[in-house]
This record gives sequence, C-alpha cells and structure tokens, in this order.
Amino acid sequence: MKISLILRISLILLVTGSTAFSQTPVRIDIDLTKGKIPVSPFIYGKNNVLPSTYLSTGTNVDITTAKEAGVRFVRQSGGNNSTKYNWRNKLSSHPDWYNNCYINDWDGAAKNMFAKMPGVQGMWAFQLLGKTASNTQHNFNDGAYNGSQWWQGVNQNLAGGGQPNTANPSGKALVEGNPNLYLMDWPADSTVGILDKWFGPKGLGYDKNSIRFWDMDNEPEIWSGTHDDVMPTQCSAEEFMQKYFKVAKAARAKYPDIKLVGPVPANEWQWYSYSGGSKENGISYSWLEFFIKRIAEEEKASGIRLLDVIDLHYYPGSTDAATCLQFHRVFFDRTYVYPEANGVHTVNGGWDTSINKEYVLGRCADWLTKYMGANHGVTFGVTETGMASTNANVQALWYASTMGEFMKNGVEIFTPWSWNVGMWEALHLFSRYNKGNYVQATSQNESLVSAYPTVNETTDSMTVVLVNRSLTLMQTINLNFAGYTIADGTYSMYSLSKLGTAETFISHIKNALVKNDVTAGSNLITVDLAPLSVNSIILKGLSTAVKPEMKKNSFKASVFPNPAKQLVHLGLSLPERSQIKIDLINSNGQLLKTISNTEYESGTQNTDINLKGIAGGIYWIRLTSENDSQTMKLVVN
Repeated sequence: MKISLILRISLILLVTGSTAFSQTPVRIDIDLTKGKIPVSPFIYGKNNVLPSTYLSTGTNVDITTAKEAGVRFVRQSGGNNSTKYNWRNKLSSHPDWYNNCYINDWDGAAKNMFAKMPGVQGMWAFQLLGKTASNTQHNFNDGAYNGSQWWQGVNQNLAGGGQPNTANPSGKALVEGNPNLYLMDWPADSTVGILDKWFGPKGLGYDKNSIRFWDMDNEPEIWSGTHDDVMPTQCSAEEFMQKYFKVAKAARAKYPDIKLVGPVPANEWQWYSYSGGSKENGISYSWLEFFIKRIAEEEKASGIRLLDVIDLHYYPGSTDAATCLQFHRVFFDRTYVYPEANGVHTVNGGWDTSINKEYVLGRCADWLTKYMGANHGVTFGVTETGMASTNANVQALWYASTMGEFMKNGVEIFTPWSWNVGMWEALHLFSRYNKGNYVQATSQNESLVSAYPTVNETTDSMTVVLVNRSLTLMQTINLNFAGYTIADGTYSMYSLSKLGTAETFISHIKNALVKNDVTAGSNLITVDLAPLSVNSIILKGLSTAVKPEMKKNSFKASVFPNPAKQLVHLGLSLPERSQIKIDLINSNGQLLKTISNTEYESGTQNTDINLKGIAGGIYWIRLTSENDSQTMKLVVN
C-alpha cells in the first residue's frame, strides 16, 4: 500500500509539475433525500448577443459562439442605453457619449433572435424616465471635434448645441446642450406600446412567450448622474415608484403573463441607498426594502401583480484573486464578511460598520416574506455584473461558483455584462453537462471547495460540479452519496484549469476541457482537483433510494372545459396536504375575486368553479401554494 501511494503521488507530480497537495482531504456529502430545486435555464445568459443593436457586433461568429456555449437567455436592452430608447424611431440617446442619438433597432434584434437562436428567451426593457430620443439632427459633432476619440469629457451634455469644457473635462460643459432639441415626451402608454407592435394582432407577430421578461428601466437611483440632461436633480424614491406603478399596470393590462423585473439598482451602495433617501412617515428604509414594501402596498390596493423578479447589478472592485474567488457568497451567504461592504452599513437607517455581511438576495427574500407573505412567488435575477480581475482562471471559477450558488437558491436570471476569457468555457461546461434539478451538497470546507450537483427528472443521471478555489494546492475530495446509488466503475470528469490570456473556447468540440476518468466504489468517489479548477463528473445512477416527486407544496393543475360557460372543473394533483389559494384575474391583470383558500388532501382533487355573472372574455386562474404558483388561461363564452 505504501509503495502504491508513493507511486501515485510521484506520477501526479510528474504530470502536474510542482503542484502540491493539501494534506487533509475534503469530505463532501451529496444528499438526494432532501429534495430537488429546479434549475432555471435562464441563469445561462448573457448581455448583448444579437445584431442590430447599438452595443452588439452581432456577427455570425458571435451568434455561433453563444449557441455552442449554450446561451439560453439574452438581455438585449443595452443597459443605460435603454432608458431613453424610442421604439417608434429606433433611436437611443447614449448617456456616456455626449447624449448623442444613434440608431438602435430592437425590432431587428428580436427578429434575429427568433431566426438565429430559436428556443432562446429574450429580455428587453421599458422606459420609465419619461423622455426618449427623437432625432439625430442635434448630435454633438464628435467626428469633427476629435475624430470620435474617447476623452474624459465624453460625459458632458453636448447634444443639443452644447459647448465642450476642455479646461475641466470631468466637469460640466461650458454650455449645456438643450435636451428638448433631441428628446421627446414618453409616457407610460408609449413605453408599453412596443408590446402591441411586437405581439398585437396588427403587429410584427413575435412570440411573446419567448420575450416574457422586461426590465423596468435601468439603474434608476443614479439617473441624476447617467441622465442628468433630463434629471439634474434625482427624483425621490416615491416619485420613482409612481413612475414604476404606471408602467407596470399598463404592461400587465396588455400582457397578463408578462414577467416584470426590477428595480435594477446599479451596485452595492445602491442596493441600500437611494439618493435623497427612501423614507415613509419619518422612517428611513434601505432602498430595496422600501421598493418591496411599496410594491406590496400597491399590489394590495390595486389587485394587480406588479413584480415578478427582483433584479440587481453588481460590480465589485477588487482584483485580488483570493478575494474575487469569494464574491459568489455576497448574495445568500449569511456568514460571509464582505470586504467591500459599504451600502449595507446603512441597512437599518443609520451608519453601522459592524453590519458587514451582505447576503443581499437573502435580505430581499426576508423582506418579500415580511411584506408579501410566504406565497409571494417573486424570484431573483442579476442582469449585470463584472469582475475586475483579468485572470482567466479566476473569472472561470467566480462565474462557475456564482452559477452554482444561483442553482442552489433558485435564482431565475443571470446575465453578466463584462465578458472575459474563461467565461465561455465555464458557461459551456455548465450549460452542456448540468441536469435540470439541483440537489443538496455539503462541503466540510465550503470557502475552499464547493460541490454543485444536479440530476435529471428521473434521477438516474447526475452531474457533480466541483470547484477548487485554492490558488496553489491540489485538493483531494471524498464524495459521499445519500439517496443515490452509483454502480462501481469508471466515470468521465471534464476539467478547466491552467487557462491562459487568449480565448480557448471555439465550440463544443474545440475548447479547453480536459477529460479524465474517476473511479467509484462502494458509493464513494475520491478525486484529486487541480488548483484553480472547475470540474464536472458525469454519473449514472444504478438505482435511486427516493422516487422522483414534486417539491413540497407543489402541484399539477388542469382546467376543463376550456372555453367554458357557467361551470368549470379544476383538477389538482398534490403530493401532500397543501393550502391552495385560487384567484380569478381579468385580462388586465386585476384580481376579480379569490375563489377559495382551502387546504386540500394529497392525491387527485377536483373543484368546481361557478362562472355565473362572469362576462365572456379571457381570464386567468392563479393557483398559489406555499412554494409554487401557476397561472392558467380561461376563456369564458
């Protein structure tokens, strides 16, 4: 045995050079008996993929790379360029380039998505600011000024007849441009009019089910900086909420099944702090709490659902590798002391530097339950983020770890903005080989090594992603399984490590993945992970100790007949006793009445709904349990 061990270590050292081993193996327990969490395919997303928009090159190579890597979700609104987008004129006012107006064709981008990326979900944005681009006749002539080169004064407001301030480029223009010359009014009915153009009976005929998610503008709490030509003084938090409510209600009326996504704050400070404060009745609230509270109050008052996804942006500043490799913990880890903690010091209304654990989406989950109740049905998304480190291995591990944490916690949308070497590789590894349901895993050293296992619906196939965040040490991992039996034998492991500065991902066939074999015996796997590596082990189950089942308080539902007249039968299939609330909603998204809020026994149940007095038209039946929500269309004759 000793000779065998010496030979094993010597062989590995020959292969890996000077790589050293961690002396203590890390135990990881994977447990299928604790249930499954569906993995949203929309966490495999990216900004700015499609052609025809201002920020996208959109070449065939770009599209092919995205498809090969497994992109399932594209956010095409363009960040700050979406705030003053005019879908009628196909123009955007660029806030980071003199406010000049440029062609920006969302219609063409959506058409390209359907033609070139079928099956992908697209996301665009509504404009809430109230002004949009109207023409290109009053642009600042940057070509004549300096050959359209970047300089520090590109943020000066020069469109509309402004004069540049060369003596103080970071300051205001010598003469501020007149925004009335290049912008026009854009009320709520104008911003949601794009829904008619794209999905209406006389529109372009786009499939609305493939464009369900709509951002409620972009980073509104910093509009006085990014769009100071229109808003030199930041509107109050309540003024923004009123803008939000108008657009959300108008959008829900046109498209009841839309996914409204907000409030899209810019970074960690803005998660908690809205310029000018967010107060009500003399009480100071952090921004995200205030936003959730006001949404809950307006939903209760109006009977209209106004939020489906909490969305935020995240741009940490550190370039230190060890620090960056822990940033995936900022969203849900309630024990993680965040070294860049800042805005969170204000979370209770004052300034307390001892509050340094972010868990920002965990806090949002708490606030949603506090103000909306346990069955709120609101999910989470991060639609912009970027890492300052340029180390491809750090990028790959941070991105993989963040996707893993989002699988673990049921996040619905993830679309990084910055895209660096290592990210295509990590996305491809996850999107290509992961299964559809996350299962619980516990590591003895979570900050160093994490496991992100997924199984298919029948639980006979499993992929275990293992991330080794050590900068220098190879880690030995002991994998143990409960509720899952794997046959003794050899399995494939695909690994990413030792990435260089040049892009290595070309296609599913041509990339940096290295395939090795791992051996399973007695339902255990021991495997060595290279430092700074992401690894996926592909397993087949011999048998399962637990049968596939719906998650707790989930259900299946059907409605018949449909169309109906005076009576409709609702069929329910429940895995266990559950409290189910049944609401009838009109085509404008307004709650007409709660039909029942009843506890049902497990198994198949039938409920009759009396439609007497309900006028003919299109309605929606919404069913809500503790952890599930479903909406079914109902046509009444």
